[in-house]
Amino acid sequence: MNVGIDVGGTFTDIVAVTEDGQVSVKKVQSVRHGFGDDLWPSVAGLSSGRAIERLIHGTTVATNALIERRGGKVVLLTTAGFEDIPWLRRQDRAGLYDLIRDYTPPPIERSHVIGVNERITRSGVLTPLTGAELERVLERIAALEPESVAICLLFGFLHPQHEELLAAGVRERFPSVPVAPGHEVLPRFREYERMTTVLAEAFLRPVVGPYLTDFARCAPVEGEERIRVMSSSGGTLSIVQAVRRTAELALSGPAGGVEGARIIGERVGLTDLLTLDMGGTSADASLIVNGRPAMAQSGEVGDMPLALPRVLIETVGAGGGSIGWVDPGGALRVGPASAGAEPGPACYGKGGTDATVTDACVVLGWLDPAQPLASTVSLDPDRAGEAIEMLAGKAGLSRKRCAEGIIAVATATMVRALRRVSVERGIDPRSLALTVFGGAGPLFGCRLADELGIRRVVVPPQAGVLSALGLVAAAERVERSAPCHRLARDLDWKEIQHLTATLDRDLTTEISGAVHTAFADCRYPGQGYELTVPLGSNSAELAANFHRLHRERYRHADESRDVELVNLTVVAERRAPPLELKGSGDGAGERIRGPATLHAPDTTIRIEAGWTATRHECGALIVERNP
Repeated sequence: MNVGIDVGGTFTDIVAVTEDGQVSVKKVQSVRHGFGDDLWPSVAGLSSGRAIERLIHGTTVATNALIERRGGKVVLLTTAGFEDIPWLRRQDRAGLYDLIRDYTPPPIERSHVIGVNERITRSGVLTPLTGAELERVLERIAALEPESVAICLLFGFLHPQHEELLAAGVRERFPSVPVAPGHEVLPRFREYERMTTVLAEAFLRPVVGPYLTDFARCAPVEGEERIRVMSSSGGTLSIVQAVRRTAELALSGPAGGVEGARIIGERVGLTDLLTLDMGGTSADASLIVNGRPAMAQSGEVGDMPLALPRVLIETVGAGGGSIGWVDPGGALRVGPASAGAEPGPACYGKGGTDATVTDACVVLGWLDPAQPLASTVSLDPDRAGEAIEMLAGKAGLSRKRCAEGIIAVATATMVRALRRVSVERGIDPRSLALTVFGGAGPLFGCRLADELGIRRVVVPPQAGVLSALGLVAAAERVERSAPCHRLARDLDWKEIQHLTATLDRDLTTEISGAVHTAFADCRYPGQGYELTVPLGSNSAELAANFHRLHRERYRHADESRDVELVNLTVVAERRAPPLELKGSGDGAGERIRGPATLHAPDTTIRIEAGWTATRHECGALIVERNP
C-alpha cells in the first residue's frame, strides 16, 4: 500500500492506494504548526493493518515560511562590494507606472551580510581568499550567532573554490549550523536570482529541516528511503535529500495536484489540459500539454525569485476561505487573506465572522448545510448569512447580490490565473479541457469554462483529494546542472559528453536504477531568457530543437542565427509503480443535465444550466457544453 499526505492551509488530505488499485481517502483539518492529533490515527485507519510501502508527503511549510517570512536567522557571505544585491533587485517593475511600490524585504537583516575580501572573475581568481580573511569572516559569524549561513560569491557558479573554502571553514567552526553554498544550491549565472535562491535555502533549512525530520520520526514507516517528499518540479525526494534542498519544496503541494490531473486525463483519453486546484486558502492554475506538465525554470514565492525548476503553477488568493472585503473606493474584493482552518469561514461555526467564498456558496444554495464538508465540518447557514449581511452593508448591496459578487470576483481572479498559464504562453484555452479539483474547484468548473470559451470540463474521482492521489503516483526525481556558455556551433561534443557523464555519476549516488535524460538551456545570443530543450547528440540537433521550441512558444524562430548553450542539466527519474485506479464502474455512461448539484464525501460538484455530465467508467465526470 502507498499513502499520500497533502497538508494544505485548511485541510490535510490522505489517500491510500492498494496494489490492486483500491483507493481510500480521508480529510482532516490542518493545524497551524506541526501535525494534527488525528493525522497518524487516520493514516492507520486507512491502512487497516496493511504494510505501507511508500509514504509521500506534500507540504506547504516552505511556502508559508517564505510568504510569512518565518524562517531562520541567516548570515550571508558575499563578495565585498556586492552586499546590497538582495535589496537592489532588478530594474523591472511589476507595475510599470507604480513608482512607489513597496516590495517584501529579503529574509535577512542588512547587518547580517558580510562582505568577503576576495574576487573571482570569469577567467579565474583575481583576489585570493587568504587564511587571515577567512578567520576574520568566521569571527564575524560567531558574533552574529546565526541559525544558518548562505554563501554566494561572484562567479562562484563557475569557479567554486572560494565558496568551498568558506563552507569548509564554517562547517568546521559551527558544525550544528546549516550551510548553503551557492555552487551546491544553484550553479547557474545571474547573480540576483542565484543569491535570492541561496538565501531562501538558508532561510528555510532551520524551519523545514526539523519539520521533515519530525515527520519521518513520527511516520508509521521504517526506512528513510520509503518516505518521500514532493518537490516543486513534480518529482519526489527522500527525507535526506529534501532536508538539503528545502528551497525545492516551495511548491510541494500544488505539484501533486498537477500529477493527479495528468493521470486522470490519461484515463479519460485527454492529454491537453488546463488544471485548477481550488482549496480552502488559494487556487492553483497549471497546464498539461501532450500528457506532460508544463515546466518553468524560475518563479516567485512570497515575492522571492527562486531560480529552480518547477511545475508551471500560478497561485492566486481565491480559495473557499478567501475573505471578502470592501476597498477604499467602495469596490467589493476577495482575498488574498484567508480564514484558513481556524477559525475558518463563518459557516464553520468556530468563531469566524468574516464573509468568505464558502459563506457565499452557502447563502446562494450551492452548498447544502445537510451535507457536512469533508464528512466532518457542519455548515451553519445562519452564521453564513450574518457574515454576508455585514459585508453587504459595507458594500451597499443586498445579501444575495453581495454573495453573487463574491463568487464573481473569485471567478475572475481564477480566470486571470488560467489565462496566464495558457494565453500568455501562446496557447488557446479553447483547445483544452479544464480539469477542476480540490475541495472547492468542482463548484466553479462550468463557470470558469464559460469565461474561457472551453466546452469540456473534467471532474476527477476523488477530486477533493486529487493532490494527495498525485503524490502517490509521482516519480522519484533529482537533477544536477552545470554552467556551459558556448555557441552551439563551437561546442566540443567530447567535452559535453564528459560533463554529462560527470553529472550522471553524481546522480547515480542519489537515485539508483533511474533513467537519465540530458537537457540544455539555450537562447539566441543577447536574449535575456532561455528555453530548455533536449540536448540531442550533436550541435545541429541541439540548434534544431531550440528553433522548433522557440517557434512553438513565440510563433517565430530565426534559423539563420546562432544558438547559445547556457546551462547543461541531467535529470534522473525513476517512475513509481503504475497507478492502476480501480473505478467501481457504477453508473458508467450515466448522463446528468444541469442545473444539478452532486455531493461527494470530499467535494461538491455544480453542473450549470446548459451543461451535461457523463460518468466515465473510472469515476470521473466529463461535463460538456450543450450544442
